[in-house]
Amino acid sequence: MTLAGWTVIAVILLCVSLLVGTQIAADSVFIGGLTILIVTQAVSPAEALVGFSNQGMLTVAALYVVAAGLKETGAIQYIVKIIIGRTKSIRIAQMRIMAPVMVVSAFLNNTPVVASFIPALEDWGRKNRIAASKLLIPLSYAAILGGTCTLIGTSTNLIVNGLLIEEATTQTIGLFEPALIGIPCAIVGFLYLTVFGDKMLPERGSGFDTFKDPREYTIEMIVDENSSLPGQTIEEAGLRNLPSLFLAEIYRDDHIMAAVDPEQELKAGDRLIFTGIVDSIVDLRQIKGLSPATDQVFKLTSSQRERLLIEAVVSPSHPINGKTIREGGFRNMYDAVVLAVSRNGERLKEKLGDIKLRTGDTLLLEALPNFLDQYRNSSDYYLVSGLIDYNPPNFNKTGYAWTILGIMISSVGLGFLSMFQASFLAAALMVGSGCCRANVAKEYIDWSVLLVIAASLGLGNALEVTGGAAVLAEEFLGYIQNNPHLALAGVYLLTWILTEMVTNNAAAVLIFPIAISMAASFGVSYMPFVMTIIMAASASFSTPIGYQTNLMVYGPGGYKFTDFTKVGLPLNLTVAAITISFVPMIWPF
Repeated sequence: MTLAGWTVIAVILLCVSLLVGTQIAADSVFIGGLTILIVTQAVSPAEALVGFSNQGMLTVAALYVVAAGLKETGAIQYIVKIIIGRTKSIRIAQMRIMAPVMVVSAFLNNTPVVASFIPALEDWGRKNRIAASKLLIPLSYAAILGGTCTLIGTSTNLIVNGLLIEEATTQTIGLFEPALIGIPCAIVGFLYLTVFGDKMLPERGSGFDTFKDPREYTIEMIVDENSSLPGQTIEEAGLRNLPSLFLAEIYRDDHIMAAVDPEQELKAGDRLIFTGIVDSIVDLRQIKGLSPATDQVFKLTSSQRERLLIEAVVSPSHPINGKTIREGGFRNMYDAVVLAVSRNGERLKEKLGDIKLRTGDTLLLEALPNFLDQYRNSSDYYLVSGLIDYNPPNFNKTGYAWTILGIMISSVGLGFLSMFQASFLAAALMVGSGCCRANVAKEYIDWSVLLVIAASLGLGNALEVTGGAAVLAEEFLGYIQNNPHLALAGVYLLTWILTEMVTNNAAAVLIFPIAISMAASFGVSYMPFVMTIIMAASASFSTPIGYQTNLMVYGPGGYKFTDFTKVGLPLNLTVAAITISFVPMIWPF
């Protein structure tokens, strides 16, 4: 092997060591590794940077935009709400996530499945005070296990099948043939994560933030007539146990209903008085079927999607100080609406428009961005500050988002477009149809994940072009060529190691020709080796860099590199044992 090959191997080992032993960000580590290869001229810049033009990496980028459209329209949140329900049990939540994700991932590319679920699960976890780190690794692992059950479940299966067709001319893998080994592994993986996932997974990416200033606001919402809420009980509508939010009263036909019973049915036009902290108010504004119970919000000339949520503290010289919000004509004066009022922890029971403003009241306003510049230094307010991450879903576009997702899936499933083409078409349609604004789409893209994917692809390509991967594979397998069963175990082990170091597709491509030649030398069928490669290349659980869905949940879950090893290594070993034991029985030598 050349000096360049040894250099690449050394750089990869250095990167893995830094990821395991330090807190340095993964994107910094991998970009640093690529920099070393370029500076030392171990490979050419074009070979090192090949990952930045890789269709897989670009597909992930486009799928972030698709996921943004699904989240911005409330489409995925609605599905997650149906799947998980109102459970407070982490174990039950994990089970309800994993089961449908496994089924869906068997028939869809698992990357868009994971990309779509991540933001919705983050929101659900925050609202239910469950750490995102308890949910996102099970999401990724379920997608991986589901993908092993069919030929189309993962790109690795398709790549290996293509290599098999080239090798055998007529031999091919059936659509559901991988399920013979994939389903047992998926069932065992589901049981493993259900039993041990809660205890072994860390508690990071906190399910609910600690608030520096827990101001309690009073906000009034109205039940929309043309929604699904009328006829539901408070409990069924999910309004009973909202975090840090309390339903104090219901106004109905000029009657006040205090001490609201959770079994109380909602009616169209009910005015609900909530008290809670600001983040809970934001969550409340994202529930379909509830609107601010004041017609001020509908008189603003700008689109709701263009406005900000702003906190402003009333000063003694405020023109409406001492008057009610309705009497003072707040909307006409400031081109903004008052959504909620906070007053020194006092629970305000008046209707919003009847609240008489006082010095020191903190108002939660909805206004245009220029409100901040115009009144930040105004004598009307002591303090004016904007709140980030406020965008109530655009429920009017939910149907468009589902249609676009359907177009993407069907165009790939029917063979009209590749996943790369379909993802870019779907991303363009999400922005063009207004499901997701262009500036918001850019914010949803996790650039650090894309850098890690691109850089890891570059390192894998460098290992291949310098001959390092082939030499390592041949040397390793050279010791176990006397026994087909040992050779099968060696094929699994080396494919797994290469997958965790580079990528699953690269590992499968590198090991396939070696495994085929070994089967020929033994005079046995190559199908056991082919199916072993499929499972070993796809079942990547013990590092975040082995599979791109692991990379996608790495940052949002607040995980460390070693978290994947702690949870995933036992699962890796279990899947390896099942595969090595049962593959020769299902596909005999």
